[in-house]
Amino acid sequence: MASAVATAPVPAPAGSRRRIPPWAWALPPVAVLGLVFLYPLALVVQQSFRPDTGGTSAQAYGDVFASTAFREALGTTVWLAVGSTAGCLVLGFALALVIAFVPFPGGKAVARFIDVFLSFPSFLITLALLFLYGSVGIANGLWTDATGTAEGPFRFLTTPWGVLLAEITYFTPFVMRPLLAAFSNIETAQLEVASSLGARPARIVRQVILPEALPALAAGGSLVLVLCLNEFGIVLFTGAKGVTTLPMLVYSKAILESDYPGACVVAVVNVLISVGLYGLYRVVSRRAGA
Repeated sequence: MASAVATAPVPAPAGSRRRIPPWAWALPPVAVLGLVFLYPLALVVQQSFRPDTGGTSAQAYGDVFASTAFREALGTTVWLAVGSTAGCLVLGFALALVIAFVPFPGGKAVARFIDVFLSFPSFLITLALLFLYGSVGIANGLWTDATGTAEGPFRFLTTPWGVLLAEITYFTPFVMRPLLAAFSNIETAQLEVASSLGARPARIVRQVILPEALPALAAGGSLVLVLCLNEFGIVLFTGAKGVTTLPMLVYSKAILESDYPGACVVAVVNVLISVGLYGLYRVVSRRAGA
């Protein structure tokens, strides 16, 4: 005689429970990123196609690209960024060599100060240069006191060369930081062997140190190039009225001229250039192991 036996449900193993898929964990940060960063960027792109007369049109792009002000600002931005990057590479390499391979009292403190310097705002360095070389700065004051003239000779801060000096002063530590990290991995035995074989210091730098430093130089130079292309505070605080970069042109069109479509067009161009160079920086830094 068969009898029905009631059995209690067997609980599923812990490993077979339904888990939250990995992609679901990415939704909250992606949503925050989209709301905070991508949505404002999309609004800028959208506004660049919205003329003041209404509707949708690419006329603002044609007007901006055809304007002399945009072409001059683009050229000024590029040559200032390239010139500043070249200056930072040369000066940063020389200073990093001294800090890494020339023993002197306080060398470690100087190396640590570089990390602190990276946190300084750019306008602070510009203000310091104004105190030194401005029209009423220390250098001009000493000159007028010594010669009795009404004005000093130092007027370069309000020129493109003043902007170039300020950017090189501020961004050089961004090159020195990866260089010092690269120099710390160089075996001192290599330098000693090269020196014992009669190699002069210049040859040691060229054939032993420089090949090891090239990836760090490329990574630091790429980062400085991106930062210089988007620098606004240095140009503004130097008071160089004849120097108009792309960020300054965005400010001028949006705030002074109330040309919001034109400002958005310039901003879109600036973003595209910056993203392209940042992609290059990431590739170089990945190969450099930075």
